[in-house]
Amino acid sequence: MTSTRAFSKLAAALSFFLLACWPFLAGAAVLASAAEQVQAGEAILLHNFRPIVTFRATLLGAPPVARARKSEQRINQLTPAQMVQEISLTPFSFDGGRGITLTNNDNILFALVDGDLDPQEKLTLEQAAERAREALSAALLADATQRRPEVLLKGVGLSAAATVIAFALLWLIARATRLLVGRLQRIIEEEDAGSKLRWARHGWLLVQRISQLFMGFLWLSVAYLWLTYVLARFPLTEPLGERLGDFLLDLLETIGTSFIGAMPSLTTVVVILFMTKAANDAIGNFFQAAKDGRVHAPGLHSDTVSATHRLVTVIVWGLGIAIAYPFIPMSNSDAFKGLSVMLGFMFTLGSAGIVNQLMSGLVLVYARALSVGDFVEIGDNAGVVSQVGVLSTKIINMRNEEITIPNAVLVGNPIRNFSRLAGERGTLVSTKVTIGYDTPWRQVHAMLIAAAKQTPGLRSVPTPFVYQKGLADWYVEYELFAHMDKPLERVPVLSALHANIQDQFNTYGVQIMSPHFNAQPANNLVVPPEAWHAAPATPDSGSGKP
Repeated sequence: MTSTRAFSKLAAALSFFLLACWPFLAGAAVLASAAEQVQAGEAILLHNFRPIVTFRATLLGAPPVARARKSEQRINQLTPAQMVQEISLTPFSFDGGRGITLTNNDNILFALVDGDLDPQEKLTLEQAAERAREALSAALLADATQRRPEVLLKGVGLSAAATVIAFALLWLIARATRLLVGRLQRIIEEEDAGSKLRWARHGWLLVQRISQLFMGFLWLSVAYLWLTYVLARFPLTEPLGERLGDFLLDLLETIGTSFIGAMPSLTTVVVILFMTKAANDAIGNFFQAAKDGRVHAPGLHSDTVSATHRLVTVIVWGLGIAIAYPFIPMSNSDAFKGLSVMLGFMFTLGSAGIVNQLMSGLVLVYARALSVGDFVEIGDNAGVVSQVGVLSTKIINMRNEEITIPNAVLVGNPIRNFSRLAGERGTLVSTKVTIGYDTPWRQVHAMLIAAAKQTPGLRSVPTPFVYQKGLADWYVEYELFAHMDKPLERVPVLSALHANIQDQFNTYGVQIMSPHFNAQPANNLVVPPEAWHAAPATPDSGSGKP
């Protein structure tokens, strides 16, 4: 008898040790207890994680909480032999009501009165007392059964087997995850070796994180199932195992029901997005044909085809998403509404400058002020346009520097485009000289044109030409115009052109000097040919190239 009692105490201690090993198990019990308590001022009597009865009335000055605490103390004082004895019901009356006591071998455990009844259940006092007796008898029977050695050994054995299986499953999950991730890594590296994008080094970390999350989810699932099974093997913790199992089943049922209920809406969303994609593809084919010159539409130019295509794409997808949005599950929930308000607030505060740049970019595109490859001058910056973006435009100047100019700045400044009207003739460049009236203008024209034809980088066709821009008080202003193919070489080409102009004028003895004087010099001020290569110059210098 002593050994049996000692073994029973060991069984109880082992059971409670199992509970202590899982802190969240106590949290589950608290949540379960709180779930049973629906109103303030009520107290639930629990024994072995099983709800026995709910006290709602004050009896002999004791509130419901004190009644539950006192009743629990009385039940815990029962011996194993008393736990298996029958519980009897004894009616009694008191001032203003009646009640029923539950006794065990003349030990009063607790009492129920009319004030403890729930009006919504519509039970009589006798029915409520009978239900409380059945619940208490089951709880005491579980307590007594838990103390039996064979029950404890069976539970421990089954739990040990479940633990071995759980660890085996965890090992298999980890092993399978490593094999799968390794296989994916080899595939990605093979694809990455022949790809110019080399996205593996950027996306590999994401793949690892996803695999870790998936493995963690599987581990938690195995641990949850193991805990549910182990708790259900012991009579003392069987209610907790049932609650965990019911929670999992209810969760799966809720997910399945929600998914089935959302199928019509999801199907509608998929159909709408599919039709949107089809419409966008058809529009893309039209714009591609317009870009290739196979289709001509009024107001659609080659410079604006890409921008118009992007705008139409945004409009089409915006309409498709707007139509599909109401059919998205939970789109009317407070979470979606709050997220929409937050995004709208952020967009309103931070998009003023961005919208200005976007609209300025559209103005530039549809005004056809510039395009990629044009040689332009914007304020103090001159260069070739390398990119026309939605927010800014990039140009490369003659120093091979990339300059980024916001589109709003471009719209607010005049743009000089040297390439737009040049066509196949190339970009037009010019330089000015001022020569006195004593030199025949025809000679000046001929020398300037000859210097242009001798300059590398300038085209001989179309033929360079000269304009007389002004007749000043002391000189005539001549401007030479020529065409070039590479606008970025403007500076070295002009340098070579200036050198050739000086050689031409010196060869024919014409003075390049705007004559601000009081008397005409006896001889023209020119450099004779024999002095053209005076030290430190060499015969091959003066080409204008670095």
